[in-house]
Amino acid sequence: MQDELQEFESNLANYLGCKFAFGVADGTAALEMSLECAGIKQGDEVILSTHTFIATAAAVQQMGGVPILADCQSDSQIDIDSVKRCISDKTKVIMPTQLNGRTCNMDGLIEIASDYGLQIIEDSCQGLGAKYRGQFAGLFGIVGSYSFYPAKTLGCFGDGGAIVTNDSKIAEKIEQLRDHGRRKSDGKVTMFGRNGRLDNVQAAILNHKLKKFDKNIKRRREIAELYSDRLSDVHEIHLPVGPAQDLLRFDTFQNYEVRVEERDKLKKFLASRDVATIIQWGGWMLHQFDKLGLKSDVVFGEQMSKQNLLLPMNHILSNDQVEYTCEMIKKFYR
Repeated sequence: MQDELQEFESNLANYLGCKFAFGVADGTAALEMSLECAGIKQGDEVILSTHTFIATAAAVQQMGGVPILADCQSDSQIDIDSVKRCISDKTKVIMPTQLNGRTCNMDGLIEIASDYGLQIIEDSCQGLGAKYRGQFAGLFGIVGSYSFYPAKTLGCFGDGGAIVTNDSKIAEKIEQLRDHGRRKSDGKVTMFGRNGRLDNVQAAILNHKLKKFDKNIKRRREIAELYSDRLSDVHEIHLPVGPAQDLLRFDTFQNYEVRVEERDKLKKFLASRDVATIIQWGGWMLHQFDKLGLKSDVVFGEQMSKQNLLLPMNHILSNDQVEYTCEMIKKFYR
């Protein structure tokens, strides 16, 4: 809670163009505190995508809510029609995950939320810097959350996260929740909170890396464009929307997630040629965790779970490395 954290929070808020930004311990803490600010109580239902990290659903459960799983669509984002089918008289929040550095159809989600009197809380843990109609991911709902886990586009050297909002009352509550419920003005505890602060070492690292964030995103978009160009004629692979193909969105390509035929064989083949790939979250969609008993309305997500694969994506990749990856993919399918 010293100068490094305060400087990072100020710079992050300025970057996003929002009123308040708070560094917190990690992305999961950001989600939990966001839901607490929305007033989630025992039995309240929160709609989220089946294609997200378990922390999204776990945060809902920890607050006493009930995660309801909607399907995803071809760009990996939450499916609007599926969201509508998930709504009940217990639904209180829609919590879209801005996955892979791409925003969901926020026009559709905002319309649904307005029609049914619901709140939107964004899981933007993979979405820092992404935009929809020129507005940053994390700023569409009452509150948004980010993760700074090392694998993120803006990553620290351990765990870290942030919460952003334009609501002064929510900001005041977050400020107390992350610091054991202590009031900033006099240190008096007026609510039960938690130890949810971002430490100053991580804040200093993030503040330094934020200076080059736009440059790194630009490079990621160049790599994505190269993939789009080189792999567009490979019919066995479904590519993400390219940087120049969607005028509504500005994608940061946190991940480059494709859908491929014979995924496991392709992954093994690429590994034998020194190309590392990842199946996001081990290939599990949330609806496939049988022991958690999550209610779901999922068809496409089941299919995607057998096909999705993350190709190499990082701002330090060279064009030659991307070209080599593409050649090896073409060689496999030939």
